[in-house]
Amino acid sequence: MAIVRMIFVRVKPEDGDAAEKLWKQECAPLMIRQDGCLSEELLKSIEVPGEYISYSVWENQEAIDRYRASADHAEIKRHGARLKTAQAPTEKEYHLV
Repeated sequence: MAIVRMIFVRVKPEDGDAAEKLWKQECAPLMIRQDGCLSEELLKSIEVPGEYISYSVWENQEAIDRYRASADHAEIKRHGARLKTAQAPTEKEYHLV
């Protein structure tokens, strides 16, 4: 059963362009090439400036677990650490129904 993985991130509104560029150029290409990652999108809030959701769909939990143990995930975490977030990112997973 497919799993949707969402990471909620909030940056200062003035840092939004830099966050989008970082995600599009550095993070998303690493994630989408993972075995079992079916899609990856970055959502930008309309109501809350600086609020984003990384929205990815995965084949199963095993694919997510492999990704989390990968060098690419460590690289994405290093990139993400460059962002000045208002609070620590929150990760949630959901089954598609």
